Amino acid sequence: MDRLPTRARRDRHGRGLRGRLVPPTVPLSRSRAEQFDDLVLDAVEDLERRWERELAGVEFAVEDVPWVDHTSPDEVVLDADVLEDGSVPLARVLPAHRDGGQEHPARIVVYRRPLEIRAADRDDLADLVRDVVVDQVAVLLGRDPEEIDPTS
Repeated sequence: MDRLPTRARRDRHGRGLRGRLVPPTVPLSRSRAEQFDDLVLDAVEDLERRWERELAGVEFAVEDVPWVDHTSPDEVVLDADVLEDGSVPLARVLPAHRDGGQEHPARIVVYRRPLEIRAADRDDLADLVRDVVVDQVAVLLGRDPEEIDPTS
């Protein structure tokens, strides 16, 4: 008994083949998180050229959202080392410290989602990221933001 030819199937919903639409070598193929990381990296590299010695041991990190302790939501208190817009943290400076004999370097954490929400477009996001990084470096070094980056 001969089998009837089967129809080529695309996917279970009939929408077409799944997979990347853009080759991985094209900038469009990068995720929003990867693009945001690039913006932070660009801002940091510019500042490290000028403040190389002062920023030598500083770590820079990106987190999607700030971590909030929800055990007491009525008492959300932000430390002085947090840059905020209203009550939403945008970035945070964690100074170098020693914990049980282990030394932790200074760290600047930039929160991706709150910054993306406040930006109108990619250029606005790049400017906002740069301003936030400059502000946090100024806090860490105890200097004025205009001194850290005169172009801001």
